[in-house]
Amino acid sequence: MDKLKRVLSGNDSPDEESGIMEQFSDATTFSWSTRIKGFLACFIVGILLSILGSFALFFTRGIKTFAIFYTLGNITSLLSTWFLMGPFNQLKKMFASTRIIATCVVIASLILTLIAVFVLNNPLLALLLILVQSLAMTWYSLSYIPYARDAVKKTLSSCIDI
Repeated sequence: MDKLKRVLSGNDSPDEESGIMEQFSDATTFSWSTRIKGFLACFIVGILLSILGSFALFFTRGIKTFAIFYTLGNITSLLSTWFLMGPFNQLKKMFASTRIIATCVVIASLILTLIAVFVLNNPLLALLLILVQSLAMTWYSLSYIPYARDAVKKTLSSCIDI
């Protein structure tokens, strides 16, 4: 808004008083429609990578290819939210006290899956870590919906108590 005011008032040059981060933010700020398009494109690519990896299960060494594509799909989908909130704001929210454990489990499972595939060459461990990845991404995503994690906890506890 300040940038629009400067242009309309004829003072198009950046203020001497504004900091370099503010000038950088003004220069790299996307419009809301561009943010939505970037989010959707990145998210869809992430889902397509995960689906593409599922087809790899039918080929020789399919577990390894599946794990790679599935992990890359999750990383791409996770990074898609940077378009909506911006990378710095997203990182602050990821490591907020309410979701720091979920974030650490997601990141650890992503890294450990790739280690299981490339270093250990252990397909069963990779499949186990993909399951952990899925659960961790679900729990992390639910942390952005108010009271969603509480609802899931209550639902699961009622199912177990029966």
